[in-house]
Amino acid sequence: MRTFHQIAELRAHIRAARDEGSTIGFVPTMGALHEGHLSLIRRSVTDCDRTVVSIFVNPAQFGPQEDFAQYPRDLARDSKLCQEEGIDALFVPSAEDMYPPDADTWIDVPGLSSSLEGAIRPGHFRGVATVCAKLFNIVQPHRAYFGQKDYQQLLVIQRMVADLNLPVTIVPSPTVREPDGLAMSSRNAYLDPEARKAALVLSRALMSAQAMYEAGTRSAHTLRDALRSVIGEEHAAELDYAEIAHPRTLEPLEYIEDGAVALAAIRVAGTRLIDNVLLGVGLNHQPRRAG
Repeated sequence: MRTFHQIAELRAHIRAARDEGSTIGFVPTMGALHEGHLSLIRRSVTDCDRTVVSIFVNPAQFGPQEDFAQYPRDLARDSKLCQEEGIDALFVPSAEDMYPPDADTWIDVPGLSSSLEGAIRPGHFRGVATVCAKLFNIVQPHRAYFGQKDYQQLLVIQRMVADLNLPVTIVPSPTVREPDGLAMSSRNAYLDPEARKAALVLSRALMSAQAMYEAGTRSAHTLRDALRSVIGEEHAAELDYAEIAHPRTLEPLEYIEDGAVALAAIRVAGTRLIDNVLLGVGLNHQPRRAG
């Protein structure tokens, strides 16, 4: 594994790999790697000849009152994990290189970015879309790997890639969970034992809605109310949103005909957590046929 800090040096390395006919897989991260990240890396290593992982805590996707300064960083540990997984290149750019002082171009995906996370965190998805477009242009991968846990982010990136005709295939992968059901997240490190126990209400509420759907419930209002009711039982959890939405557009649904996605976000002891489950559709957003 080689580590690159300069854009030009990484580009030269990847250009040589492409000239050899290698397929390039890419896993963009903000570091603080956990099993969810590693599952993406392993999939890329399996699928592709070369895998590039980036570690960049992107300031553009953090709001002024968010945890940019406190976001967990451990490059030595992350680098060791990447090397153990057999990646080809680790890209660790500086903020100054990614966002030069005179930079004035941003990418916005207004429809998908306006609700849920976008409503709670204005400007967040503009920062996500812009940095991903930059990274795709730098790395020029054949495939890029994203997890389902950040479902709205996944849709935003897919929309951007399609709209801008970017020559990269976005490969989604299922959420990786702890044995007790908590979705893996770098922010889980903020939780003390008591807060972590309270945080389980998020996955518990989503799994309850999923069980109701699988038992035949198709009223989105009923499922939405169930989500909010379960979360409301945990006094340590503050609800940001709980929604039953169309799996491609994220429009709120009244009745589920061709599948849906249940999404929720809570705050526990100052830590914000998001999660989701798919109802009747897979990650390729094709309705599952009965029988």
